[in-house]
Amino acid sequence: MLRQRVITALVLLAVLLPALFYPSIEPFAALTLLLIVAAGWEWARLNGCGSTVSAWVGVGLGVLMALVWYFGGLSLPLRSLWIAVGTAWVLLAAVMLWRGVAGWGAWPRVLRLWLGLVLIACAWLAMVHARLIGLGFLLSVLLLVWMADVAAYFGGKALGKRKLAPTISPGKSWEGAISGLLGVCLLAAGWIWWDAQGVSLYGRLWSFGPLLAVLSLVFLVAMSVVGDLVESLVKRSAGAKDSSQLLPGHGGVLDRVDALLPVLPLAMLFATL
Repeated sequence: MLRQRVITALVLLAVLLPALFYPSIEPFAALTLLLIVAAGWEWARLNGCGSTVSAWVGVGLGVLMALVWYFGGLSLPLRSLWIAVGTAWVLLAAVMLWRGVAGWGAWPRVLRLWLGLVLIACAWLAMVHARLIGLGFLLSVLLLVWMADVAAYFGGKALGKRKLAPTISPGKSWEGAISGLLGVCLLAAGWIWWDAQGVSLYGRLWSFGPLLAVLSLVFLVAMSVVGDLVESLVKRSAGAKDSSQLLPGHGGVLDRVDALLPVLPLAMLFATL
């Protein structure tokens, strides 16, 4: 299993890194658009759609976002959208985690399907806009989520005793979540020290003042955990262990980007304040 995970990760890096570092946005936007198609397909499957319908849902989502790109949607100021999506994530998380696994299954399938597709689409828009701001800004957002996840894993392994959401994701603990937050704070401090004049997310948050910067980091780390928990809840409702098997050893696309779905639009909101 470990060998499979490593091979898959190396292949993904070999494909993603050249597109990410390419001077223009087109290769990165096109490649990540393919991931959006896969994520849409996975979301439809998790919410009761058959194989054929799920495939068309994923393709339809990709075509729609390609049209948005073609007609100049990537260059529009979208601050109002980031506010709306960020608010939607906070409210959705509160309702879903309160109602639990059974509560999600009680929602109309059409509502569940469209809600997820809209949030996936908005995350892609936020990711592309983050890349337009600058490579450093996008990397700072991605590394926030990855650091929170890695630090939470090791902190939870070493110290985890109190379960964070035992009925949704038994492996998560409060100790792990706090470890993730501390890891992100160290990352942010190091980044600001190294590149005080840069356009990273951390530099922008620091411009709000130390107190607001720390509170913003706490909020973003909490929302990364929320994104993970929400996807785990949806998978439990569908009786699935992974969102798919598209990425051998890693599960599906949604399994890898779940924490990014709320964090990307919220990071763009902070960037436009």
